[in-house]
Amino acid sequence: MILQEVILCATAPLASGSGSGAIVLHDIQTGTSLASFKQSSSAPHCTSFVETRDGQGGFILAAQQDKSILNVYNFQKDQLALKIVLPERLSCIALDNSGSFCAGGTAQGRIYLWEVASGILYNSWDAHYRHVNVLKFTHDGAALISGSDDSSVNVWSVARIVDNDTQNELPTPYCMLSDHTLPVKDIVCGLGAFPTCRVLTASLDHSVKLWDISSQSLLTTFYFPKPISSAVWDITERLFFAASPDGSIYQVNLFRQRTEKHAGQTIEAVGGAGVSDVIRVADEDSNNRKRLITVDQPITVLTISLTSSLLLLLRTISTHKGMSISHLTTMLKPPDLVGHVSLSLNLGSSADAKDIIPVRPIVPFHRMKDPKTREAHEVVMMLPVQDETPGGIPSAYDYPEAEFQRDYAFFVQPNAIGTSEASSARVVELEAEVENLKEQLGKAKGINDVIVETVVQKVMTQEKQKTAVEGQNNIVPGEGEDDEDRVERPRKKASLPMTVMVLP
Repeated sequence: MILQEVILCATAPLASGSGSGAIVLHDIQTGTSLASFKQSSSAPHCTSFVETRDGQGGFILAAQQDKSILNVYNFQKDQLALKIVLPERLSCIALDNSGSFCAGGTAQGRIYLWEVASGILYNSWDAHYRHVNVLKFTHDGAALISGSDDSSVNVWSVARIVDNDTQNELPTPYCMLSDHTLPVKDIVCGLGAFPTCRVLTASLDHSVKLWDISSQSLLTTFYFPKPISSAVWDITERLFFAASPDGSIYQVNLFRQRTEKHAGQTIEAVGGAGVSDVIRVADEDSNNRKRLITVDQPITVLTISLTSSLLLLLRTISTHKGMSISHLTTMLKPPDLVGHVSLSLNLGSSADAKDIIPVRPIVPFHRMKDPKTREAHEVVMMLPVQDETPGGIPSAYDYPEAEFQRDYAFFVQPNAIGTSEASSARVVELEAEVENLKEQLGKAKGINDVIVETVVQKVMTQEKQKTAVEGQNNIVPGEGEDDEDRVERPRKKASLPMTVMVLP
């Protein structure tokens, strides 16, 4: 199965100096650990990854919380692939979806931007006055959004940052989203190309704000009873969840149903009136439906599954006891994952995965801006795998339509479809096994009957021949009954062993 959703989580020790954490991939249905990448302890928003696609293996970046080190892992090995020394310790990192650029923020308000393939430091600038808490790229990678302890949210155009003509100038933000009054702890980018996308920002000032980037305006403010430290948005942008550090999670619907006399029931959007539009979120909505989810542990991060059917808090996986969860997300299971290489790749062993899906090139990041290196700009690139090789041999990435439809059905409704398919397959398997056992039993009975009949016939023939020979040797003419009795006794005694051998 190719379409299989997994959980990627990063852990860190609760107390400094009490060991190291790990980055672990779990099965989303069972919680089973699929792979573990050790020797990593990253803080919240300090882990990022790129999925395996376009014929190139994915990778994971993790900025260490107690040192200026960036750990690099790839899915084909459970060991550290590369350790990059950074200019200073990073407080957050972000990768764009294509894996082209990596951004890092610091506690002093500085932001760095590197090109992953060449390691070139394109720019570094003072973006905020205080600690940078979170960095996020838009889905098309055209903009970088930063949130800080100074309560501001800045939107940066990546094209402006990497422009050669502006390297000696201080970068200016595309726009500033400044309506929060306390530190901004989380940012969620909606779907769509920049600048047509919308953005959610969560802050300790008890609010989550919805912004429209194209108009650079605030659409709605959602006010909560408690400070908000993390938020997650449904992929269809119908609702979002906001969590506070004390274990409270609030569900907010962005659309509501309204009944009109002539039009009947209609669906309308919530909010959108601007700065003055403040929606207070209570424990229950107007229909007395529960909005609040309470857990008995502090919440550091939460996420929604790819199908928007599961809200993940990672509280039921026992392997992370004694650790804090610093990063949590869901993804499709990498086909080149160590120990779980997809059978569709037709590999002889896991070690051959690098021949079919080569590892994406990553080089150490530069610690300073170097105009000469930037002018040379040497980048290792890999061409994507073609659908069909020149010789006409199908590619290892072919995905038959029937298999795709079956995997998609399981992916969307894993419990219902997975259970019925598993039950049907098990019944067919058991029926085939019963038929096979019946056939084998019939053959065994036939062979046993032939063996018994052959043994009996052989023993009886040998005994008859032996009795006949003994009778001819012992009979003497003219002798009395005593001699006949002596002849008969041996014959009777000789018949006893034959009876014992025939019974079995």
